[in-house]
Amino acid sequence: MGFIWMAFAAGAVLVWAMSLGRIFTFPGPACVPASPPFLHPLRGDRRSRNVLLVIAHPDDESMFFAPTILFLKSKGHNIHVLCMSQGNADGLGITRKEELYLACDTLKIPCEQVKVLDHPKLQDGFHEKWDHGLLAELTMEHVQLWAINMIVTFDSYGVSGHPNHQDVHHGICKFLHANGQGNIEAWELASLNILRKYSGPVDIWLSLLISSSSKQPIYTLVNSSPSRSYEAMAAHRSQWV
Repeated sequence: MGFIWMAFAAGAVLVWAMSLGRIFTFPGPACVPASPPFLHPLRGDRRSRNVLLVIAHPDDESMFFAPTILFLKSKGHNIHVLCMSQGNADGLGITRKEELYLACDTLKIPCEQVKVLDHPKLQDGFHEKWDHGLLAELTMEHVQLWAINMIVTFDSYGVSGHPNHQDVHHGICKFLHANGQGNIEAWELASLNILRKYSGPVDIWLSLLISSSSKQPIYTLVNSSPSRSYEAMAAHRSQWV
């Protein structure tokens, strides 16, 4: 019995190491599949997009979207961050706001392209219901301010299931519906089940398979710089437990 467990543990370590090695075989931030391309060329001479990352709380950008940010930055796209709250559920809103600026600096996003809101109707909390119409209005304001042509945000589950994340998703959907989407692309971060979420690098195989075989436009953005992601998350010291 002991031998079986040792063999199982050794196999698990081997698979984990092979998975990590597969990730590091990518020469830089990579996208799978490579064709059709994740981002189609823009009309005219413009090659870079003005991207708006819409999040609910400080640390969302590092915890959930760092691979996306690193990939887009590597391709020369211009990232803006709109954070719909200060994350003040525990009274640390001002601290968390400053931590977001530090994390964005690590991710090479200029502070003037980061906006953290503190609206009385958009306060952090599991029991706080955010108005989708208000979220859509605020999104429109910043889309116009920054000449945005691409939005990235949560999907309907919100990765962790946080209601504020889900409300942000629905607010963006309302914005897109009200404006006929126009020339704005919108992408959402796909939520994973708990097994895949905590399987670490091992999930790379399933992610690559799904992205390559799906009939829907699903892409895996490979983070070849996990140390940069860790550094960005480390800026959120108030959230360390």
